[in-house]
Amino acid sequence: MINNKKAAMEMSVGTIVTIVLLMATLVLGLVLIKTIFFSSKNAVTNVNNQIENELTKMFEDEGAKLVIYPSSREIILKKKQEDTPKGFAFAVRNNGVNTKALSYIVYAQDVTNCGGFTKQKANAILLGASGSFSLDSGEDTIASKDMVKFLMNEEVPLCTMVYRIKVCEGTICTEQSIQNVYEQMTVFVTVK
Repeated sequence: MINNKKAAMEMSVGTIVTIVLLMATLVLGLVLIKTIFFSSKNAVTNVNNQIENELTKMFEDEGAKLVIYPSSREIILKKKQEDTPKGFAFAVRNNGVNTKALSYIVYAQDVTNCGGFTKQKANAILLGASGSFSLDSGEDTIASKDMVKFLMNEEVPLCTMVYRIKVCEGTICTEQSIQNVYEQMTVFVTVK
């Protein structure tokens, strides 16, 4: 009977020690997960702030109506891209004295170096290729910067494509728009 009590006591102490160690491991794991989550959230916020600061600086330096980030307007994409599509950000400023309704379109302008890849196929990989907004005099879209992203697939060849971003006055902007063009730029997209 004494051996049973001693064994029961040893088992109880062993069980308590195991539970304490497991709880300590659980708490440490939760602290680690919380730390990782908040550091990644801060990293995204920092990147967002850097982009906004860069766009603001470009407007101030150039007095431009349209700015693109990265300022080189050269985008390099990997064909075997991660889960998140990559692309570029842009912002528009109303340099006029009146409120303006503006719209934009992004489209493939030149894909001649891409074999049989057509402009239609190049346009099909775009996300955020058009939109519209209204800006008061001196106002810009930096805080709500627009993003254009590219959905890579197996059909996209390894080449450089030229895309055009066109901003038009009014709510309609097409590739053919000429009279109502507010500003336009080219973006070079290289797929590696």
